[in-house]
Amino acid sequence: MHIRKLFKFENAHVVRNCSSDRCKRSIHGHSYQVELILAADALDHGQMVYDFGLLKGHIKDIIDSFDHAITFWDKDNPDYIQACKDFSARWVSLPVSPSAEQFSRVIFFWVSHILKQTVMQNGEQDISVYSVIVHETATGYAQCFAHDIDNPKMGLLDLNDFEFSEQVKAEWGDPLLFDKLKNGEKFYNPVVDLQVK
Repeated sequence: MHIRKLFKFENAHVVRNCSSDRCKRSIHGHSYQVELILAADALDHGQMVYDFGLLKGHIKDIIDSFDHAITFWDKDNPDYIQACKDFSARWVSLPVSPSAEQFSRVIFFWVSHILKQTVMQNGEQDISVYSVIVHETATGYAQCFAHDIDNPKMGLLDLNDFEFSEQVKAEWGDPLLFDKLKNGEKFYNPVVDLQVK
């Protein structure tokens, strides 16, 4: 069974090396919508794949890192990168281009790691990310599946290659969220007192 949760963020970027002059030469922004689709073959004690309320914690925080931020490719011009850091309190550095395709891969990658490191305590079983869809405009989106994550033709993803501004980290529920993720630390879902057995 699949469930879908919608997230939104406003983000600015430049997409280097693309065909459109406007996109590759000028900072511009989009109102993104992200569809996170989770899958499981069993339901938890609440008869859910995964309680939507649980997605309002670390997963929402990590996706919200992009909101009102400028996102750049860490291979871009060093002067441009420094200007982004100097003139924006909220920024995210990616090891890949900030295209809709890569946003979908990055979010899939991050959320998968969070779920793998989460101790489930209400009967949740084998929760996985089925797909991530990132709508960049009203007419265009990119969709990522599991086989896209470890595909070297799409760029390698490693948790150590992402960087967030201090302002982004300060606005997470846990400012050490990404450090804990990189260190493989466990996250804990709440223990539920079962009302019906």
